[in-house]
Amino acid sequence: MGTWHEQLHDRIERADGPAVIAYWDEGEAASERRGETRTHDWHRHVRGQVYCIESGLVHVRSRHGSWRLPPHRAGWMPPGELHTVSVSGPMSGWGVFLAPDACAGLPERPCVIGSSELLHALVRRASNWVFAERLEPEQERVCAVLLDELRRAPQEALHLPMPVDRRLLRIAHAVLQAPQDNRSLESWAGHAGLSVRSLSRLFRHETALSFAQWRQQARLGSALERLAEGMPVAQVAEATGYASTSAFIAMFRRAYGQSPARYFERAMTLAG
Repeated sequence: MGTWHEQLHDRIERADGPAVIAYWDEGEAASERRGETRTHDWHRHVRGQVYCIESGLVHVRSRHGSWRLPPHRAGWMPPGELHTVSVSGPMSGWGVFLAPDACAGLPERPCVIGSSELLHALVRRASNWVFAERLEPEQERVCAVLLDELRRAPQEALHLPMPVDRRLLRIAHAVLQAPQDNRSLESWAGHAGLSVRSLSRLFRHETALSFAQWRQQARLGSALERLAEGMPVAQVAEATGYASTSAFIAMFRRAYGQSPARYFERAMTLAG
């Protein structure tokens, strides 16, 4: 028979069967895997995938860029899209796998979408028949509303686009590996063999962000991952290049609407 996860994997790698396969995973206790990161190497799914984290943090990479998916945001991965996933801390959450024909009206590229209370309730209901081969009319109606809610979900700015130009890519990887590196734009331009003007122009052209905006977004993403692993806020601020803890908290609040402690408060409650 196999484990629950093995049975689910067999189901989601088939394009036939129900258009919507929803699951709910209560995950591990908060004491398990704290501070640990697990990585799933590059892979793709036959079905489109929506996944939402209730606790923990997921870092997803695809050819279009990367993002850190914090609690209560949902990630969308189109069918057949190659990606890799890293999970930090004890994780719980839910997911929906959509047959390719059911993905019409959803974004063509991976992205982060908002998760409403209605979507939350619909997935919880649909997860009761995760292994059903055929759905009853009532179940089909629930799935139809679930699809409507997914198509209406707003996209959120948690995606970090990656440049394509090899010189810019070298800078981007260096920033991601050492987010505390505060060297100037002029210094980075010299590192890449570009003029400051060319670096600025190319970065905006390839990522739709200025270099300063891109670096800030990269730092905040790194901060999310460190916070999810349990690192104290003061250490996160230092590790991501902020001059002080208060400066980091202020930037985090501007980006995410609340302090780091409040941002993860509900996730820690659920994980406990």
